[in-house]
Amino acid sequence: MAVEQPQPLRTAAGAPGDQTRIHNIGYRKYDGPRLGRSYATRSLYSQSLRGAYGLGRSIKSKVLPMLLFVVMCVPAAIMVAVAVATKAKDLPVDYTRYAIIMQAVISLYVASQAPQSVSRDLRFKTVPLYFSRPIETADYVRAKYAALASAMFVLTAAPLIVLYVGALLAKLDFADQTKGFAQGLVSVALLSLLFAGIGLVIASVTPRRGFGIAAVIAVMTISYGAVSTLQAIADAQNSSGAIPWIGLFSPVTLIDGVQSAFLGASSAFPGEVGPSSGQGAVYVLVVLGLIAACYGLLLRRYRKAGL
Repeated sequence: MAVEQPQPLRTAAGAPGDQTRIHNIGYRKYDGPRLGRSYATRSLYSQSLRGAYGLGRSIKSKVLPMLLFVVMCVPAAIMVAVAVATKAKDLPVDYTRYAIIMQAVISLYVASQAPQSVSRDLRFKTVPLYFSRPIETADYVRAKYAALASAMFVLTAAPLIVLYVGALLAKLDFADQTKGFAQGLVSVALLSLLFAGIGLVIASVTPRRGFGIAAVIAVMTISYGAVSTLQAIADAQNSSGAIPWIGLFSPVTLIDGVQSAFLGASSAFPGEVGPSSGQGAVYVLVVLGLIAACYGLLLRRYRKAGL
């Protein structure tokens, strides 16, 4: 009787074990230079600064910041033209007064660009992606703060340059114009730091850009309107001693008080009752304290956002 031999088991065609392959596709480890935190921080700063004027973005993003920049510079150009045509002995407006006069335009600029700088990162939750790289929370906050402050300094210093160049073309006194120009630059530098800090703190509260814009405008305009009203009431009641102290409660009047106390500017307070030197020292401390407080609040906010 024949015995049937057992047949070897066959693996079905197409089984995973028969088609497994290992391919060497040539991935190599990166051996180049690692630029680190400082390079990442500088890159974030430059991109944020460019974004504050819509550079590298759509045409629509450029319209408002460029329009506000033109609005800031056109009155200065007109003043220069008038001074040259009439052969005036001095400019119609002091360098330190120009930013105070144009504070509505400056407030609108910071209201539009502070949310653009930070709100989108919060809305789309990209903040943790920044911190997955060598960049740290303090680097992110410094870059954003410095970028918006630099953008505002460009906005506020450009018309002063127009005034200064025009004054030299009109052959006004070089020493007086240079001194006034330097005082104006110091004033707008403080203004830029203060306004940028306040705008970023308010904008970082909400990821909605529209809410951020409305909140910044409300804080800037309501505080200035309330302080100006209270100062006018104090002046009408012959309480001139209270006028400088009331000015501590608005960003615009804070800068006005500092420059009138230490930079030789005329005060915009009712009756031109600016702060004394002692009161001016309080103004400086409040301005510096607000700048430091804004930086600290931003650090705290983004430490939570980066978790």
